[in-house]
Amino acid sequence: MCQLLGMNANTPTDVMFSFTGLATRADEHKDGFGIAFFEGRGLRHFVDHCSARASPLAELVKHYPIKSDNVIAHIRKATQGQVALENTHPFQRELWGRYWVFAHNGNLVDFNPRLHAAFKPVGQTDSERAFCWLMQELAKAHCDVPSIAELSATLAELMPQLARHGTFNMLLSNGQALWAHGSTHLHYLLRAHPFGPARLSDEDLSVDFAHHTTARDRVAVIATEPLTRDEAWVAFAPGELKVFVDGVLLSR
Repeated sequence: MCQLLGMNANTPTDVMFSFTGLATRADEHKDGFGIAFFEGRGLRHFVDHCSARASPLAELVKHYPIKSDNVIAHIRKATQGQVALENTHPFQRELWGRYWVFAHNGNLVDFNPRLHAAFKPVGQTDSERAFCWLMQELAKAHCDVPSIAELSATLAELMPQLARHGTFNMLLSNGQALWAHGSTHLHYLLRAHPFGPARLSDEDLSVDFAHHTTARDRVAVIATEPLTRDEAWVAFAPGELKVFVDGVLLSR
């Protein structure tokens, strides 16, 4: 299975501590990596079909001063589709004049929806097909950008239709919010004042967030498996959809 990382914050925030923890797991998940992060309405999107352990692009990303309030990253262990650039997550599309980013961990069996011309997969993965279908169904359900609450309600109706085909852990963002659906393995963490130290689970690296934050900062981190060993990660229940805005978990 692949590994997911998402971050949602109320102010542009450095994600490289968490990304370093994710990239450490690329020894097993070596079939590509990618990261997408919003800057206002704009989007920076980096993908490579090489392992995050060996990719020169991964080294570039590690030294890029990423500051964003919505980030989605992924390291791939291929289940459907060859190891190729077009099959590397996260995927992006445009809808209602906004960029959308999607990454998936799992395997969908016999999922071959009818897709119209506006949303067609470029690669061969079940993940990109699922993303295209989600975008298509959202476009059919709403004629313009709906509220986050309305989007969340529509997504809550769509998720079970995908999950019945297999394992469907996913992250989705349009720069306004971060939606996360857990099918098997997905965890989240909320950081807020007073901030403290954290140490990565898979790497001898620690940081004291108190030195890099203010009292008003709020950050939500979502990952397939907990990235740190000394923080209060919470597991998603099977079939659970969560919505994060400004570093806060919204109640639904």
